[in-house]
Amino acid sequence: MGRPKGDAARSKARPSSSSLAASLLPSGSAAAAAVGFGGYVGSSRFESSVSNEDSAPLLDLDSEMAQHLQRLSRKDPTTKIKALASLSELVKQKKGKEILPLIPQWTFEYKKLILDYNRDVRRATHEVMSNVVTGVGRDLAPHLKSIMGPWWFSQFDSVSEVSQAAKSSLQAAFPAQEKRLDALNLCSAEIFAYLEENLRLTPQNLSDKALASDELEEMYQQMMSSSLVALATLLDILLHEPDKAGSASFNAESKLSTKARRVATSSAEKLFSFHKCFLNFLKSESASIRSATYSLLSSFTKNVPEVFSESDIKCLAPALLGVFREKNPICHSSMWEAVLLFSRKFPQSWVYLNVHKSVLNHFWQFLRNGCFGSPLVSYPALILFLEVIPTQSVEADTFFVNFFNNLLAGRSMCDSRADQLSLLRAATECFLWGLRNASRYCDKPNSIQDLQVALIDKVLVKILWANFFELSKGSTSPIERKPTETLSMSSSVSFLPELGRCIVEILSGVNLLEQKLLSFFFKYVQESFLNTLQQGNLEIVAGSMKKMIDFLLLLERDSVSEAESWPLDQFIGPLLSKVFPWIKSSELVDGMKLLSVSVSMFGPRKIVPAFTAGIETSTLLSDEEGSDMSSEKFIKVFREVFIPWCMDGHDASTAAKQDLLLSLIDDECFTQQWSDVISYVFDQQHQGFNNHTSMEMLLEKARGEITKRSSGLELNKRIGSRPDDWHHSLIESTAISLVRSSSTTSTAQFLCSVLGGSTEDSSISFVSRSSLVLIYRGILEKLLSFIKQSPLCSVNDTCSSLIAEAVDIEFNLSSSVDAIKVAKFAAEVIDGTFFSLKALNQDATLLSTILSSIFIIDLENRLSSLVDNTLYEFKEKSKDRNLVCGLVHAVCSKMNNQFWNSINYDVRKSTAKILAQSIRSVVQLEDDLQPCQLTLLCASWMPEVLEYLSLDQTDEENICGLLLLESDLWPMWISPSSLSSINTHDMPTQLYELKSSKSRRFVSFIESLLMKMGIHRFLVGHKDNGLSSQAWLSAEILCTWEWPGGSVQTSFLPELVSFCKSEPARADLLNSIFEILLNGALVHGEDEEDERESSGNMWVELNNPIEDVQEPFLRALVSLIFTLFKENIWREEEAMAAFKMVTDKLFIGEETSKNCLRIIPFIMSVIISPLRTKTKSGVSGEDNVLPLEVFLRGWLERSLSFPPLVLWQSGEDMQDWFQLVVSCYPVSEMAGEAKAPQMHVSNEERTLLLDLFRKQRQVPAASSVVSQLPAVQILLARLISVAVSYCGKDFNEADWDFVFSNLKRLIQSAVVVMEETAENVNEFISGVSSTEKEIDTLEGLGHIVSISDPSLDNAKNALSAFSLLNASVKHKSVEGEDNLNSLSDEIWDPVKDRMLEGVLRLFFCTGLAEAIAASYSSEAASLVASYRVDHLQFWELVAQLVVDSSPRARDRAVRAVEFWGLSKGAISSLYAIMFSSAPIPSLQRAAYTVLSTEPISRLAIVADGNVSPSDESLTDQDSSNVPSEEKLRLRDEISCMVEKLSYEFLDTDLIAPERVQTFLAWSLLLSHVNSLPSLTQGRERLVQYIERTANPLILDSLFQHIPLELYMAQSLKKKDGIGLSDLSGVASAAVLAITTGSSLSTVESLWPIETGKMASLAGAIYGLMIRVLPAYVREWFSEMRDRSASSSIEAFTRSWCSPSLIMNEFSQIKKADFNDESFSVSISKSANEVVATYTKDETGMDLVIRLPVSYPLRPVDVNCTKSIGISDAKQRKWLMSMLMFVRNQNGALAEAIRIWKRNSDKEFEGVEDCPICYSVIHTVNHSLPRRACVTCKYKFHKACLDKWFLTSHKKVCPLCQSPC
Repeated sequence: MGRPKGDAARSKARPSSSSLAASLLPSGSAAAAAVGFGGYVGSSRFESSVSNEDSAPLLDLDSEMAQHLQRLSRKDPTTKIKALASLSELVKQKKGKEILPLIPQWTFEYKKLILDYNRDVRRATHEVMSNVVTGVGRDLAPHLKSIMGPWWFSQFDSVSEVSQAAKSSLQAAFPAQEKRLDALNLCSAEIFAYLEENLRLTPQNLSDKALASDELEEMYQQMMSSSLVALATLLDILLHEPDKAGSASFNAESKLSTKARRVATSSAEKLFSFHKCFLNFLKSESASIRSATYSLLSSFTKNVPEVFSESDIKCLAPALLGVFREKNPICHSSMWEAVLLFSRKFPQSWVYLNVHKSVLNHFWQFLRNGCFGSPLVSYPALILFLEVIPTQSVEADTFFVNFFNNLLAGRSMCDSRADQLSLLRAATECFLWGLRNASRYCDKPNSIQDLQVALIDKVLVKILWANFFELSKGSTSPIERKPTETLSMSSSVSFLPELGRCIVEILSGVNLLEQKLLSFFFKYVQESFLNTLQQGNLEIVAGSMKKMIDFLLLLERDSVSEAESWPLDQFIGPLLSKVFPWIKSSELVDGMKLLSVSVSMFGPRKIVPAFTAGIETSTLLSDEEGSDMSSEKFIKVFREVFIPWCMDGHDASTAAKQDLLLSLIDDECFTQQWSDVISYVFDQQHQGFNNHTSMEMLLEKARGEITKRSSGLELNKRIGSRPDDWHHSLIESTAISLVRSSSTTSTAQFLCSVLGGSTEDSSISFVSRSSLVLIYRGILEKLLSFIKQSPLCSVNDTCSSLIAEAVDIEFNLSSSVDAIKVAKFAAEVIDGTFFSLKALNQDATLLSTILSSIFIIDLENRLSSLVDNTLYEFKEKSKDRNLVCGLVHAVCSKMNNQFWNSINYDVRKSTAKILAQSIRSVVQLEDDLQPCQLTLLCASWMPEVLEYLSLDQTDEENICGLLLLESDLWPMWISPSSLSSINTHDMPTQLYELKSSKSRRFVSFIESLLMKMGIHRFLVGHKDNGLSSQAWLSAEILCTWEWPGGSVQTSFLPELVSFCKSEPARADLLNSIFEILLNGALVHGEDEEDERESSGNMWVELNNPIEDVQEPFLRALVSLIFTLFKENIWREEEAMAAFKMVTDKLFIGEETSKNCLRIIPFIMSVIISPLRTKTKSGVSGEDNVLPLEVFLRGWLERSLSFPPLVLWQSGEDMQDWFQLVVSCYPVSEMAGEAKAPQMHVSNEERTLLLDLFRKQRQVPAASSVVSQLPAVQILLARLISVAVSYCGKDFNEADWDFVFSNLKRLIQSAVVVMEETAENVNEFISGVSSTEKEIDTLEGLGHIVSISDPSLDNAKNALSAFSLLNASVKHKSVEGEDNLNSLSDEIWDPVKDRMLEGVLRLFFCTGLAEAIAASYSSEAASLVASYRVDHLQFWELVAQLVVDSSPRARDRAVRAVEFWGLSKGAISSLYAIMFSSAPIPSLQRAAYTVLSTEPISRLAIVADGNVSPSDESLTDQDSSNVPSEEKLRLRDEISCMVEKLSYEFLDTDLIAPERVQTFLAWSLLLSHVNSLPSLTQGRERLVQYIERTANPLILDSLFQHIPLELYMAQSLKKKDGIGLSDLSGVASAAVLAITTGSSLSTVESLWPIETGKMASLAGAIYGLMIRVLPAYVREWFSEMRDRSASSSIEAFTRSWCSPSLIMNEFSQIKKADFNDESFSVSISKSANEVVATYTKDETGMDLVIRLPVSYPLRPVDVNCTKSIGISDAKQRKWLMSMLMFVRNQNGALAEAIRIWKRNSDKEFEGVEDCPICYSVIHTVNHSLPRRACVTCKYKFHKACLDKWFLTSHKKVCPLCQSPC
C-alpha cells in the first residue's frame, strides 16, 4: 500500500510464515520467540468504526499533542507525516506519566494509520509507536488487548521498512522473547478476532471512503495477504509442540499458554470451516494472496491436521496436488511446502483425483517451462516430490523418461549458471534416486534390474548422453529451435561442461551402486561411436571426436578416485583399441587429439597397449591389459610405429601428430626417445634437411612441453623440465652452419624455432650458450653489411663506429654480399628470437652492438620518410631497403621497459654511447633532408631511446655531453673548452655559410631536445658532486637566434625563464651566460656601415623588438637581459653588477673602447630602470662604485662637446654617444609610465639634457635642414622625445617651435609619400585593361606599394614623439600637474589638430589604396595590405593617434579626401582597413572607432545618394511627406552582410573572416540606429529597413558563439560556479551593450581574434539587438522550432539580459516627459509593471503593462485595471492598441507608450482610426490614415491597405468594396 504501481505484491525478502515462527521460538525452550520480525509486504484497510474507549475526548491532554493528533485526521499524507514527526519528537521529550493521557486517543489513531495507503505514513506511525511504548512502559498493559491485533497485523506490512518499523516498536515494548510470547498468549483471542474480521472483508466493504478502484483493489490484496500470513505465523507460534526435554519450565506450562492453545485450536477450526478450506483464496488472482494461502494451509497441516475431514481432503486434493499450474514464482516456495506437507500427512488424497490428468500433465508443463521462473526453489524439491508420488499411480519407465525429457527441456528457460547447476543437480539426484528405489516400482529381482537397465538406456544414454553430444555438435539449426531455445544458446557453452560433469557423477554413482550397469552404457557408447566412424562423414566424425575429447577432459577433472579403474578398463581402453587403426589410417586431427588426451590421462605406457591392440604386427609387444608396458617394448613401438607416422610428411594433421608424439615421451625413457626423434628427422634417408617445417613445429611444441613439465611442484626433479635436457648436437651444428651459409626465409624460421624468444614467455633455446653467441655474431655481421651500404651518408658513417666498438669481434663485410637479402634474413631472425637476446647479457660488446645496429636501422627507417626516392640511383633498391627497415622497426616496437630492465646495465650504457655519436652524424651530415623535419625527428627519437635504456642521472648526462662535443662544424660562436668567442670574420665565406647552416640545424636539434627532455638535463650537470653549468650552450643558442622550426624569442628564452624561476639557485648560470655574451659582443665588432644601420634601426625603448640588430652576440645579450628583467628574475642588484661590468670595459686607459661604446646603449636601455631604483635607495655608492648620476653627467657633457646633429658627418663617433645618452632616459608613449623615471633625474642631469636639446637648434634654420644621413633625423626625433619628457616644463616658445616644426616636417614627408602611393594605385588600377594578365597586374601593383623611402621610418620616430607629447598633455590636464606648463592650450590645440589631420590622411591613404585595389580583385587588395606589415610599428602608432583624434580633425580629413576625388572615398577606405584580408589589429580597431563615432558614423551606414536621415520628430512631420522606405539603401560594404546572409554562413568557422566582418557590420548598424534620436524619421526608416530586408539568421549565428549549456547549468545550479570564466565575458558584454547602447568597448578588445572574444562580441550584439530591435528578436524567437535551444536562449536572456534591459526601460520611462496633465505613468520595479493612467474630461482608464521575466523574448502583457466613463468596446480597443504598440515597437517601451498616448489624443481630437487596424497611428510605421476611399470617404493607413490588397487578392475598399 502506497508503493508505486507495478511493484511486486510481495517482497523477495519476505520469508514464509514458518520461518518467522521459527525465529520467534527460543532454542531448546518451550517459550515462543519474539514477534514482529519481518520485512513482510502487504496492504491494509480503514476501520469503519472504533470503540467508545478509543473515541474518548482528549481529556487532560497536552494542547500541542492534541493539535498534532487532530492533524492526523487530515487526508493529505504530507500533513500526516509532518504531524507524526512532530508528535514523535514531542513524545520523546515527555516523561511516562505525561504520556498516559495520550494513549487512548493514540490507540484510536493507530488503528487507522496502520491502514493508510501511504507507506511513509505507516512507517512514521510505527516510529511514534516505538517512542510511546518506550515512554509509558508497563502502563501500556490496560490498552494492550485493544491494540495487539492491529499491532501483530502490522508485522507483515507489504513494505519492508514499514514492517521493520513495526517490529522495532514491538521489541521496544517487550525487549525479551518470553515477554513477547506472553503478550501473544494474553491477547490471542483478540488477535484471532481481529484477523477473522479482516478475512471476512470484501473489496466492497473494505472502506467507507470513496477510493479509486485500483487503490481499493491494492488495499484488499494487502489486507488479505498480510492477514493470512499473520494467521499462519500465529498458529505456528501458539500451537508449536515444545521440546519436552529442553526446559524445566515445560513441566509448569502456564495456564495462559494452555488457554492460548485452546483459543488457537478453536479459532483455527472456526476459520477453516467458515472459509471452506480457504479455497476461494487459493483461486484468487493475486499472487500474494495465493502465496499466503499456501503458507496458511501448511500451518494448518502441521499444527491442526484434525480439522481436515475426508470431505475436506477430497475437496483440497485437486487444488493442492494439481497446483503446478501456478506460474507466479513468488508463490512456489510456499506452494511446494504445502504440497509436500499435504501429501505426507494425507497420502490417501492421491486416490481422489486422476493423477495423469490433474497432476502429471501440469507437472510436465511446469518442468518444461523451467518451473516458471523458480528453478532455485523448485528443482531441489523434485526429489522430495518423487518420494511422495504413489508408485501405483505411474508406470516407472514411462514416468522417468517423461520426467527427464521435460526436466532437460526446461534448460532453455534457465539463463543463469546458478539455474542450470540447480537443474543438473536435480537431474543427478533424481536419476540415482530412481536406480536406488527401483524396488519401489517392481516386485521381482529381474524386473528391478530390467528397470535399472531401462533407466540407463532410455534416460542416461538416450537423453543425457544424447543431449551432451547434440549440444556440442550443434545439430539443431537456429531456425528449428524455439525462441526461448535461441535466446539461451549463449548459455550452451557453460551448460555443456556442467552436463558432462552430471554424466560423470552419475557414472561414478552407478559404479558404486552396481558396476555391471556401466557395461550397458559403455556398450552403447562404443557401438554408437564406431557406427559414426563407419559412416565416413568426416564432419560428423570430427564432431564426435571433439565430444569424446571434452568428455574425457571432464572425466579426468571430475573423476571420483584414481583407484577407480573403470574409465580405462571398461571405457577408454576397449574404445581406443577399436578406433586406433581408423585414426592412424585417416590421420584425422581430432582423432590425434583424442589419442593425446588419452595418453595424458592414463600415461603413455598404460595406454599404448590399448593403441596397439588392434595392430596385428604388435601383438607380441603387448603386455597384459591394464598394466604398464616394459621400457624396451615401449621404446621399440615408439620408434617403429609412432615416430615414422608422426614425423613423415607435412600436412594439416602434422601438428596434432607431433602433440601425440611428445605426449608419448615417458620420463624413464625421455633421453632415448628424444634422441630417436631428432636422429630420425635429420636422417638423410627421410626427406633430408631441406624441409625444416616439421622440425620447426616440433621444436615449438617441445618448448611448450618444457613449460608444461616445469610447471609442477617438483620443478627440478622431472626430466625434460629444463631446456638443457632437450639440447642435441645435431640441432646446434645445423643452426651454426645455416647462419653462415644460407639467408632464406625458411632458414630464418628454423633458426627462430631453435633459438626461441618470439614472445616473452617462449625464450627457451635449444642450443648452448657458446653456439648462441656464434649464431648472433653471424646475424650482427649481416646487419653491419646492410648499414655499410646505406644511401644516407650519416648512417653509412656509423658502420665504422660500430665495428670500432666491437673490438673483440672480427667481421667479414664483403661488398659482394647481397646486403639487403642477408639483412632481411637477420631482421627476420632477430624479430623471431627477440626475447632470446637477453641470453647475451654476459657478452656486453656483442649485445650492445646488435642493439645499436637495430636502432640505427630503425633511424634510417624514420629518415626514409623525409627522403625523395628520386635521389636514389635505383628506386627498387630503396623499396627493398625500406622493407628491411620496416622489419627492424617492428623489432624496435617490442622494446618495452620490461625488456630493457632485463638487459645488463653496461650493455645499455654502451648502446647509448654509440647512438649518441650516430645521432650527431645524422644531424650534421644529412644536408639533403628538410632541416626542420630532420631535427624534430632526431629530437623525438633520442629521448625515446634514452627512456628505454633507463640510465642513471650521471650516465645520462654523459650521453648528453657526447651530443654536445666540439667538432669542426659545431659550435659556431663559442668554444666550449675556453668559453671564448670563435673568430668568424676571417673565415672564408663558403666555409662560414656551411658552418652556419649546419650549426643552425644542430641548434634546432638541441633546442628540440631541450623542449622534450627538459632544459635542466643539458644546462646543469652533476660532476664530482658539484654543479657544472653548460653556460656556453645557452650562449651558443642565443647567438644562433633563429633555426629551423624555432627561435630564441619563441622557444628557448621562455624555456630558460621557466627553468630559472623553478631553480632560483642557478644564478651562476645566468651570470656566466651574461659574461660570455658580453665578451663576445666586445670582440665581435661589426663594420661601421652595418653597425650604423643596426644602431639606427634600434629604438631605445624596452618594449621594442631587437630583430634588426645583426651582430649575434649583441642581439643575444640584449634579448637575454631584457627578458630577465622583464620576468623579474634579475633585479636591482644584478643591474648594478652588469652596469659595473660594462662601465669597467668602456675605457681602455684613457681611450674609449669603440666596441663597448657601440654596445653599451643597448644594455643601458634595459638596465636603466632598475639602476634608477637602486640609486634612489641610496646604496649605489657602496664599494667604491661611482654613483649613476656621475656617469650620466659625464656622458651628457661628452655629448655636449659635439657639434649639433645636423652638422654631423659620417665617420665620427658622436652618434654612439648620443645613442648612449638617449638610452639612459627611457620614454613611453603613456605619460603615466613616463612619470616614474623622471622622478629620479637630478636637476643637473635635467639642465644638461636641456642644453643638449637646445644646442640642436642653434644652427640657423636647423628645423628646416634635411640631412642626408637618416640616422641624424632618427636621433633628433628621439632626442626631442627625451627632452619633452624630462625637460618639457622648462621649454620656452622657441623650444616648442623647434619641436613642432621637426615633427610636422617628418610627418608631412610620410603623408606626401602615402598620398603619392594612393594616387599611383588609383591611376594604375583605372588604367588596367581587361586583356592584361592578372599576374602582370599584381606585379606592377607590388612595385607601386613597396615603399623604400626612409620617410616612413623617420616619421615613425616623429609619431612616437608626438604620441608621447599628446599623452603628456592629457596627463597634465587630468592630473593638474605643473609639467608642460610652458605649453599653453592656445599653442598646442591647433598644432595638435594639424598633426592629427596629417595622421588621419596617412590612415585614409593606406585604406584608399586597399579599397581601390579591391575594386580590381581581392588578391590585389591582399597585396596592398601585405606591405603594411613591413612598417608595423609605424602603422600601430598611426592607429593609436587616429583613435585619439578629435571630431574636428576627422571631419577635415574626410572632407580633404572627398575633395581629392579618387575612385574611392574616405568611408570606403575605413571599411577596407576594417575588413582587410591582411589585418593589423590596431588599424582595424581604429577604423571601427572612427566609423562608429561622430562625425563619420552618420556617413558610414546609409549609401551615397540616399535621402539623409532626418532628425525631425514623427510627431511634428506630415507623414504624407515621409519618403518611402524603398528609397533607403545601405552602403555596399555592409548591405550584403545584412541582407544576403545565407545558411552556409552557419557552417563557417567561429573565427572565420566573413563571420568577423558580419558581426562588425551588424555592430556598426545597431550602434548607429541606437545613436539616432527616438521617434525620428531617420531611425524609423532604418528600423523598418532592417525588419523588411535583414535576415534573422544573424541571431542564430550569435548563439553559435554563446555557450548556452553553461548558462543552463548556471541557472540551475548557481552555487556550482559552472564555467564562470566563460559566462562572465559574454554576459558582461551583453549587459554593457544594453546599458550603454554601444558595443565599442567590446570591439576594441576584439583583436587578435579569438573564440572567447568572438563570444563576447556576439553577446554585445545580442544585447544591442534586444535593446534596439526587441520586436524583431521576439518574432525570431517565436518562430524557433528547436525547443531545447529556445529554452536555453530564454534561460540565458532571463538570467543575464532581461534584468538590465528592464531597468533600462524603466529608466527611460522615468526620464520621458509626456507633457500632459491628462496622462501619467508610474513604475513598480518589484512587479516589473508600468501603470499608464489616461484621463480626459470625465473619462479615464488605467492600463497595466507587465514585462515578462524573459523580456523581450516573451510578449508584454497589458491589462485594464480601472475604467471610468469608457465603453467596453472602446476599452477593448484601447487595450488592444496599447498591446499592439508595445509588442510591435522596435525601440524603447517609453516610445511605444508615447505613441499610444498620441494615438488616444488623436481620437479625442476627432481623427478617425483606420478601419483595418482600428488605430489612428499605425502600430509599425506610426503614420496617420491618409489613403481615402473615393466612395465611402473612409481613410486607411497605406501599409494596412497594401496588406489588404495583398491578402485579399483584389483592389477594392475593405468597407464599401468599390474599386480603389
